[in-house]
Amino acid sequence: MRKIGCYAALMAMFAVPAMANDTMAELRTGGLAYVRTGDISMAQEKLFISAEQVRVDYIFENTSDKDVESVVAFPMPDIKGDVDSMVDAGNVDSDNFLGFTITQDGKAIAPTLQQHVSVAGVDMTDELNARGVPLLPLSKAAADAVAKLPADVLDDWTARGLIADDEYDTDGQGMKHHPTPMWTLHTTYWWRTKFPAKAKIVVEHRYKPSVGGTVAITFAGEEDYQKQQLQAYRAKYCLDEPFLKTASKLAAAVDKGGRGYTESWISYVLTTGANWSGPIKHFELTVDKGSPDNYISFCGKDVKKTGATTFQMTAQDFYPEHDLDILILAAVPQN
Repeated sequence: MRKIGCYAALMAMFAVPAMANDTMAELRTGGLAYVRTGDISMAQEKLFISAEQVRVDYIFENTSDKDVESVVAFPMPDIKGDVDSMVDAGNVDSDNFLGFTITQDGKAIAPTLQQHVSVAGVDMTDELNARGVPLLPLSKAAADAVAKLPADVLDDWTARGLIADDEYDTDGQGMKHHPTPMWTLHTTYWWRTKFPAKAKIVVEHRYKPSVGGTVAITFAGEEDYQKQQLQAYRAKYCLDEPFLKTASKLAAAVDKGGRGYTESWISYVLTTGANWSGPIKHFELTVDKGSPDNYISFCGKDVKKTGATTFQMTAQDFYPEHDLDILILAAVPQN
């Protein structure tokens, strides 16, 4: 893949307060997984990605002369508990934390939710279920349930890595100890489907992506951490020289009271498309940067600008060898 950088119109300059470089991590999400039989190919995948929504429209084809019944699955990203979690995990009070929906040939599918938790690779699901503790470690419900566990259980769970002791003041009454979930949640949605012989089916799914980022541009400057960030970003987002010059100008303008820009990161696991028989016959990727004032960079081949905020890549007989990482420099809204 060659480098690309995509740029918006000139920005307006307004004063904003100085910002710290706080960081929010994103979750890597991807497409449908399938146990290969050699009979089911992906005739088409149309992928749309923005900070607000991921839309994937597939056409699958059964090239054999017999019906194929199988399980299709959508693996959600793992969610790990942390005392200082900075992960954008969507709606952490819902099992369906990214709002995943699926249709087949226009009819909604109610997939089966399968979840389990682990610590250091050891399954701990039965431990949580026996105590009535919700499995999503970043949820308030899980934190509240853990806080009510007996002292001996808390000691045992701490020793086994299920929880960690965190100390902070929540009500102005001084520092207190808070047991914090530390396990990892593994979530998969799956359903049974039939691929009719010598026929095609249309499958569509939607969800809100996990968007990470910072409150400032972190890779444009002479500080050691900025140089290290730039080195990592060059490969991950295929930054080219025009994009880097623009980022440096934006960062310098902020220092003089100009308009602020933040980083937004979106990751998508493209390589799940290789689970199907043969290449993706027609692949179409559309990325929307959200605002004409934003700037975007990602790795792709023959990417074309198709609108004020959209960029598109198409390919025939496409083998997804690499996953997709997107960097957006997002303009801070003006008052």
